Amino acid sequence: MSAEAADREAATSSRPCTPPQTSWFEFVLEEALLEQHLQKPSPDPPPVQLIVQFLEQASKPSVNEQNQVQPPPDNKRNRILKLLALKVAAHLKWDLDVLEKSLSVPVLNMLLNELLCISKVPPGTKHVDVDLSSLPPTTAMAILLYNRWAIRTIVQSSFPVKQVKPGPPQLNVMNHIQQEKELTENILKVLKEQAADSILVLEGALKLNKDLYVHTIRTLDLLAMEPGMVNGETESSTAGLKISAEEIQCQVCYDLGAIYFQQGSTNAAVHEKAKEKFFKTKELIAKNGSSSLHFTIDEERLAGYCQACEVLTSSSDDASQQATPYSQIHSCLKSGKYQDIVKIFLEDNLTLSLPEQFRQSVLRELFQKAQQGDEALDEVCFKVCVCNTICDVLQGRIIDIQFCQLFLKPSKEKIDFLLEVCSGSINLENASEELKRRMAAFLKNLCLGMEDLQFVFMISSHELFIKLLKDDERKLLIDQMRKRSPRINLCTKPVTSFYDIPASASVNIGQLEHQLILSVDPWRIRQILIELHGMTSERQFWTISNKWEVPNVYGNVILGIKDSLTRDLVYILMAKGLHCCAIKDFVHAKQLLAACLELVTEFSPKLRQVMLNEMLLLDIYTHEAGPGASGERPPSDLISRVRGYLEMRVPDIPLRQVIAEECVAFLLNWCENEYLTMQVPLPLVQTNPYVKLGQLLAATCKELPGPKESRRTAKDLWEVVVQICSVSNQHKRGNDGRVSLIKHRESTLGIMYRSELLSFIKKLREPLVLTTILSLFVKLHNVREDIVNDIAAEHISIWPSSIPNLQSVDFEAVAITVKELVSYALTINANNHFWLIIQADIYFATNQYSAALHYYLQAGAVCSDFFNKMVPPDVYTDQVIKRMIKCCSLLNCHTQVAILCQFLREVDYKTAFKALQEQNSHDAMDSYYEYIWDVTILEYLTYLHHKRGETDKRQIAIKAIGQTELNASNPEEVLQLAAQRRKKKFLQAMAKLYF
Repeated sequence: MSAEAADREAATSSRPCTPPQTSWFEFVLEEALLEQHLQKPSPDPPPVQLIVQFLEQASKPSVNEQNQVQPPPDNKRNRILKLLALKVAAHLKWDLDVLEKSLSVPVLNMLLNELLCISKVPPGTKHVDVDLSSLPPTTAMAILLYNRWAIRTIVQSSFPVKQVKPGPPQLNVMNHIQQEKELTENILKVLKEQAADSILVLEGALKLNKDLYVHTIRTLDLLAMEPGMVNGETESSTAGLKISAEEIQCQVCYDLGAIYFQQGSTNAAVHEKAKEKFFKTKELIAKNGSSSLHFTIDEERLAGYCQACEVLTSSSDDASQQATPYSQIHSCLKSGKYQDIVKIFLEDNLTLSLPEQFRQSVLRELFQKAQQGDEALDEVCFKVCVCNTICDVLQGRIIDIQFCQLFLKPSKEKIDFLLEVCSGSINLENASEELKRRMAAFLKNLCLGMEDLQFVFMISSHELFIKLLKDDERKLLIDQMRKRSPRINLCTKPVTSFYDIPASASVNIGQLEHQLILSVDPWRIRQILIELHGMTSERQFWTISNKWEVPNVYGNVILGIKDSLTRDLVYILMAKGLHCCAIKDFVHAKQLLAACLELVTEFSPKLRQVMLNEMLLLDIYTHEAGPGASGERPPSDLISRVRGYLEMRVPDIPLRQVIAEECVAFLLNWCENEYLTMQVPLPLVQTNPYVKLGQLLAATCKELPGPKESRRTAKDLWEVVVQICSVSNQHKRGNDGRVSLIKHRESTLGIMYRSELLSFIKKLREPLVLTTILSLFVKLHNVREDIVNDIAAEHISIWPSSIPNLQSVDFEAVAITVKELVSYALTINANNHFWLIIQADIYFATNQYSAALHYYLQAGAVCSDFFNKMVPPDVYTDQVIKRMIKCCSLLNCHTQVAILCQFLREVDYKTAFKALQEQNSHDAMDSYYEYIWDVTILEYLTYLHHKRGETDKRQIAIKAIGQTELNASNPEEVLQLAAQRRKKKFLQAMAKLYF
């Protein structure tokens, strides 16, 4: 065929241009071993990958004396290698299912082209022009195999392929994958251009009413002999493995059906041909049995094809096809009778015969048509969605989000149809209790989710609702709705008409309540409440929205206000103010809380102090989100108010713990260490855990530059944190009399819970404070006895090196805390190289070597202007370099290992030489030689490549060692400059791989 030459050229051009390394003796021995393996009485199938190895060896280009690349020579060695590949395929009986699963498209294309060649198919001849009946049986079978594979490959390429998760980035692997992808695309392009010819060849094969033969190992050996020794046996009709005419027709019909079905997506008439071929295949399998086939057919897939063809080719007037719901629905979709689809789905809700996936696919198709501009389909989409939802309810599945979206704006018509579907989907006389319970729960939840009383009455007064829910259940539902909103006043008896309810007063109240919910103007809120209280004095308007929340410590005080208008106003102003503060709408929050402060000042000193505290918290948030975010110090007045709050001693004032927490964090963030250390009252330290923690942190940070003997506060802070991270053990005697140990993760032994400590730390932004607490947790993590890889951190030496009772510490929680703290710290400053090293060490300790390398490289990059300057030695310590070496080694990047060995204070030649001896390296190998400056390593590389006979790589190593700047006679400054330049380029190349 015309594709053969192009495919061979593409396949050979993608191979690396290296001279063959296999000696004549080696592959002759390989052939003998394969022969011995295949001739065993019941040999195991040889690895299909042998085909890849043989064909790759045979297709390697050669290099002449002038170093020019030549096509693979047609010599005896290459012919034997190709013959070995054909023998493996013959042993597998040329089963395309097995070959396609294990071989790539380029390799299988090369194998079948070799089969055509050895079967005496003239090169360059179009298969469609050849009369198969006049050819020898094995030649005709070779042409059939090639064209069957071509059709199957085209069909397979139309299916979606799951993307394989990539491993570590490696240049040589990526290049190989890209080359194979381009080669596959080129072959597919040729196969698709010749698809019509391949279909004609296979259609012609169906007219052959004779048995054919496929090559076996024996016939391949005969073909490989000298022409005078064959005696014409391979041309006879009895040579090779016999494939009966029925088996050939079965396989060809199946493959033709698949290609016709694939083409039917653009030409519906072709589906008729596909149907004919698939049903013919089904008949042949029923006649001969699938077990007699040399080539298996997936009967489940064939059944699916047949069912799809039945639906796609059914006509609207075909009464026999209308018997199945699938055909009816497909016919309705084609003819536009969408209301009939709703009727079919509604009837199926009783039988539940249609699968959930099919129902969803029909709904998706209707949605797509509706989005294309057919507005009449919106109602149909809703009705089908309701039918699907009720089906899901009856089968105990979760309600789809589409139903919730379509029901955001319910109407009387929608409710009527919903109730019609519910009534038609369940037969109360025969339905099980489980079905009744599910339907009742659905209707009850539907009522609870309704805001409009009209729709609630429609559902609750429906006959189905009354039959499904008992009197007690209906009363409980009404009570729940009353609690949810005081406006709802349902009677237990069905209401005959919603419009009988008086509208004027309730409408006015409803409109005012709506305005009250939306307004954030304190004076408008006051005016609305005065109007509402003028209309009715029996309502508590602070309950109309479940979004209005006031802390429990304030709730009792506010609800104790006797005047109902004042109570509503204070509650709503505070709730709205706190909500605006939470969503960072600080302007409206200040207006609302200021108005509330002015109001309560007139009658309640206790609530006045509460509002002053909340105003302080609001001012802290406002500064931290505004000027503080850009580094501007807070005004002295704000700092004084924070101190005043911490020192406040007013009795019976309800206090929120979060305010004290924010005040201490505020002082730490703005380095008020002197106040926290020396001026905080002692009773406050003893009673408030956040103040105590803040004092210890401030004192430790203050003493960090001092000598070790002045770090007593560091030990105090260590003991507090260890106690927080300890678990409380309790002994419990079981039923069998044994005593078991129960560990409680959140210990009450410390001054606060670990979760509270973590929440407090995440309010800190001062780098020194964060570094201090982070180094404490890292040290606590390292103290563990079974720890393998320590984590490095700044100032880690100030903490004690042991704990008296190791078993009491929850080290699992400590490890989680370290990870969370590092992640948080990097959100504050992503360029802190010490924090980046901690993150890298965590990944290293958890065997995530690619991620560890990413952060090690990032730490070096941020402190050296992307390696344009030298990385400080306190960042890339010997320990860090050794961990980078181990990461590269475990990622099989052995050349990178050798280069990194030069970065150590004393070059680790042993590790470098051992790494270079590895031949299975996943990095760029010889392209990294330019980054090596150590002459000893380069000399070893030269020797190693010479020993292996790798001439090209040896020349690269010699070129690297011959650079004048690496001459040992050069001044030390020149040698250091050469090393530094190579370090820079290597680290930048590594960063591009891992960033």
